[in-house]
Amino acid sequence: MAVTEDDVKRIARLARIAEPSDRLTALTGELNGILNWIEQLNEVDTDGVEPMTTPVKFPLPQREDVVSDGGIRDKVLANAPQSEEGFFVVPKSVE
Repeated sequence: MAVTEDDVKRIARLARIAEPSDRLTALTGELNGILNWIEQLNEVDTDGVEPMTTPVKFPLPQREDVVSDGGIRDKVLANAPQSEEGFFVVPKSVE
């Protein structure tokens, strides 16, 4: 399957992307290259190959899920333009 410049224009319009006309030729070549690569992948014989859900065959070690403030509240609040009683002060956005 080959992509034409008209196809690229239509795809750009549908995606609401403003592409200059001088880039259409380059984009057409890139899209055709991607489609050719996909066609190459379709030629690979995958008969007898089990589908994989993950490349890891054993469970990975996981840390315990513990809620923490990180212990650096004062350092974080030092970056705030305004703070009060250990919290960020922000302007009211909803009335």
